[in-house]
Amino acid sequence: MSRRQALAAGASALAAGAATLSVAAVATAHAVAPTDLQPYASYWYPDTLPPGTPPPGVRRRSLRTWTAAGDPDLPFNRAAVPLAPRFAPPPPNSTARRDEARISALAAFAPTSGNPSQGAATADYYALTHWAYLDELVFWGGSSDEGLILAPNAPVVDAAHRNGVPVLGTVFLPPTAYGGRLEWTRDLVRRDADGGFPLADKLIEVARAYGFDGWFLNAETGGGDARLGADMRDFVAYLRRLGGTGLRVTWYDAMAISGDIAWQNELNDRNSPFFRAADTMFLNFNWSRTGLASSGELARSLGRSPYELWAGIDVEANGWDTRVDWDAVVPAGRPHIASYGFYRPEWTWKSLPGTDRAPAAFHARDDRFWSGASLDPTRPDPGPWRAPAVCVADRSTLTSLPFATTFNTGHGLGWYERGVRGQGDTPWNHLGLQDRLPGRRWVIHTAGARPAVGFDFADAWRGGSSLLTDLIDAATAEPTTVELYASRLPLSPATVAELAHRTDPGSAAVRVELAVALDEPDRFTCLPVGTLPAGGSGWTTVTLRLASLLHGRAAATAHVLGIRLTAPDGGSVRWRLGELALHDGPPAPPGPPDTPAVIATARNPDGTAALRLSWRPTPRRAGPVRHYELHQVVPGGRPRFLGGTCGHAYYVPALRRTADEAVTRIEVRAVDELYIASAPASVTYRW
Repeated sequence: MSRRQALAAGASALAAGAATLSVAAVATAHAVAPTDLQPYASYWYPDTLPPGTPPPGVRRRSLRTWTAAGDPDLPFNRAAVPLAPRFAPPPPNSTARRDEARISALAAFAPTSGNPSQGAATADYYALTHWAYLDELVFWGGSSDEGLILAPNAPVVDAAHRNGVPVLGTVFLPPTAYGGRLEWTRDLVRRDADGGFPLADKLIEVARAYGFDGWFLNAETGGGDARLGADMRDFVAYLRRLGGTGLRVTWYDAMAISGDIAWQNELNDRNSPFFRAADTMFLNFNWSRTGLASSGELARSLGRSPYELWAGIDVEANGWDTRVDWDAVVPAGRPHIASYGFYRPEWTWKSLPGTDRAPAAFHARDDRFWSGASLDPTRPDPGPWRAPAVCVADRSTLTSLPFATTFNTGHGLGWYERGVRGQGDTPWNHLGLQDRLPGRRWVIHTAGARPAVGFDFADAWRGGSSLLTDLIDAATAEPTTVELYASRLPLSPATVAELAHRTDPGSAAVRVELAVALDEPDRFTCLPVGTLPAGGSGWTTVTLRLASLLHGRAAATAHVLGIRLTAPDGGSVRWRLGELALHDGPPAPPGPPDTPAVIATARNPDGTAALRLSWRPTPRRAGPVRHYELHQVVPGGRPRFLGGTCGHAYYVPALRRTADEAVTRIEVRAVDELYIASAPASVTYRW
């Protein structure tokens, strides 16, 4: 298979993993078949449906007939987190550039069909965390047997938006070799009586209703003519113009203006009409040095930036062993030529053996992919893999208080609250619950041995993970500073920091300090947090006043947040950070959600119940709500965590009855940015 066929084959192959559950849904409260309740990420054909019986678990739908009012799964798929503004701090090395190349990524989180709207009961998931290097994420997929137009599910969008990354849905018109039909392309660009494009209007409506940021257009079905090429160009221009500044359009280099499929691997006269109509273009994978150079020159002559061109890099098969002519795209010592786009960076997850796809193993590989083999952006790896941290400046959204993180990656082997794992909790994933995580993995200052730092899932303060630092055989008492966050956080005499930390059994003693860089990013002032004794200890919470950092000033800015660790007696230290929060005094708890209700139910064969719930946000809340959490009240026991969401509807797949209770009560709480929960709003289910 040629590299230019990778997009088509990769999307079509997703159909093979389709789940066997129906995606039909109900919106009224009555008992139905269990398979009717599970909401899934949405996918459509433009209009005409393929003949024959769909594969198991696939529901074929037309976008032309879709309406928001008639979409019962929309409340479960609607993203709720706004796109955060972000900034580029000074790069950690001399090779990364702030105003040049950026990165797009086409990532498949799940098959096209059978992709749950709100996570699932498994930690085996592509929990992307390296948002700092991304300029846009494409929710990739689609197949001729299932559907061609994919709307990203809410957890992915909410996590990306929290980190300032826009997310695009996919419009995939496959080659005829993979089941493509030219009538689907003609359906997409069909005009109405006024010359407009009804399906472009639908794409805009879907993006706004679902809360994502635009569309990746991939037209690869052959057989077109010049009229079709002109209609497609006008369609792209209409979509971009009518969508306004809040909607992005990326065009994939496949269809030429002549209407036929002719991958150019560069920007030229055959595809530049689409580039002029779109915001950016993803160039096919077989680009060359001279082709990229001429592409940049043509982009500038059109009044556009060369960094609006993504040079495609296919990493699906070989990941960091992929051979790339990096100097053709991001040459060292000279201005970058273009931006670049990764095709299928979830290789770091998918290429793990099925028996070893543990979360910690995945994150270790993902850190290497994005940061390089050195695992330190300040020390770029000289090997053939030019990791993003080597050449692209990271970005941050930490610009205001309150800020808090529990180093929750959006999946875990159990759910923890205040260091206690819930009884009977199972593995889970839900990217919408992911925290803002350190963008630079890992910048470490020490005169001693470099420690191992990473996310760990054996214990947590809240969520599913904590930050584990291994100072192995620290023979001397040399301090080690781990940079965590680049920021522009405003500090005042009222600002306090809160930490939750612990050591594992068998650890040596460790002295812990909060490291803050104010005026210069590489000069830290350290505040003592405390010393944890040898032998390991349970979670300890500490509150620090930061007024001493200001030296009498009324305000200052924290540019870097970090931790300094010292093993005063030497030995091996295993230290965990479970929470880090900064605020100017805790706000009042948020108000509870309004009128939660069970809107649909079903009994499962194992005796559990499937529920759809919804609620309205209350106007009485004291501040912004980060997300909502649901707990089952267990008579005589701790509440059972059911899940969480940033939206206002949630699906519970298997509510377990406690003893012979006739009624089960579920509590819904609003949770703010400091993880302060509201009073509960209750709803009941009668068995």
